[in-house]
Amino acid sequence: MKRRSSMLLLLLAALFVACAPQSDETNATGRRLVIYSTTDLESFQPVLDDYKLLRPDVDIEYVALDAGPLYDRFLDEARRGAATADLLLSSAMDLQVKLVNDGFAASHDSANARALPSWARWRGQALGFTFEPVVMVYNKRLLGIRPPPRSRSELLSALKREPEFWRGRIGTYDAEHSNAGYLLVTQDARQSETFGALLQAMGEVDVQKFDNTAAILDRLAAGQLVAGYNLLGSYARARADQGAPLLLVYPDDYTLAVSRTAVIPAAAPYPQAAHSFLEYLLSIRGQQVLTTRSKLNAVRQEIQGPYAQSGVFNRELGTIRPIALGPGLLVYLDQQKRARFLDTWRRAMSPADIPTAQ
Repeated sequence: MKRRSSMLLLLLAALFVACAPQSDETNATGRRLVIYSTTDLESFQPVLDDYKLLRPDVDIEYVALDAGPLYDRFLDEARRGAATADLLLSSAMDLQVKLVNDGFAASHDSANARALPSWARWRGQALGFTFEPVVMVYNKRLLGIRPPPRSRSELLSALKREPEFWRGRIGTYDAEHSNAGYLLVTQDARQSETFGALLQAMGEVDVQKFDNTAAILDRLAAGQLVAGYNLLGSYARARADQGAPLLLVYPDDYTLAVSRTAVIPAAAPYPQAAHSFLEYLLSIRGQQVLTTRSKLNAVRQEIQGPYAQSGVFNRELGTIRPIALGPGLLVYLDQQKRARFLDTWRRAMSPADIPTAQ
């Protein structure tokens, strides 16, 4: 009787183990992966498809968000103790650095991670996986015989010389509502002594402000804008390759370059899947898929082609100045400094909205 009772207890215990929820670490072997990303799904789909060839067991949920909402959503989930994404991919390098600085990131160390340029990695926790030159873009048909301005000083001169031609026909990021736009305009302010004059000139010709590069490119391709300032080069080049009448200019004075940056949350529900996918992104195979199929500029210097670093350095003029991952990006995230900077930016870009003193 005792033997039968013992057997029954063992069977019940085995059944309980089989039905019990798996631990995070067990699930982390790769059955699920949640990615929050600022890259649109259409561009990133080839990367997901190729990874699935290597890991068909991984069920990927890809959530496309703007940089600010991505950051806010992750923080809200983390602070509530709710399940977060397993991997955060964002073009807002400063916000990714802040997550690392505030202790929200896990380390990812590998030969592929160490092969990244020094400016594209910080603490082994913020890792850049693309190289994005920031360009001026013109509608060639609307420019006509006018030579395209090829530097900030040339653009400033053009706006001053023909304000009515440019009025309402130049677009750029809305730094007040776009985190990527804020990052770029603060970097411009650090790089150029004349950038304030260019902002003011844009404001005087009623510059149009947008939340992302795609919206500006839509209006450039449709002939609603003549020029776009501070646009992500990979998106612009892809549109031009598809037949849009667009001319890309890498500014002669300097060309900023941003890097889409990956962070694995320290409390990621499925960390092994996150590390596996990030390792693929940083690998030669992943970088080649990014370059050849997603039309995103690869960060690895070994990759060749028009969407690789070599394609930019070898074919274009100007000084490339990559924005480095690191604590320097935290400076303009200080709330008081941000408020002062945006007040200056707002006054330059929207002079008609600033009340005059009586």
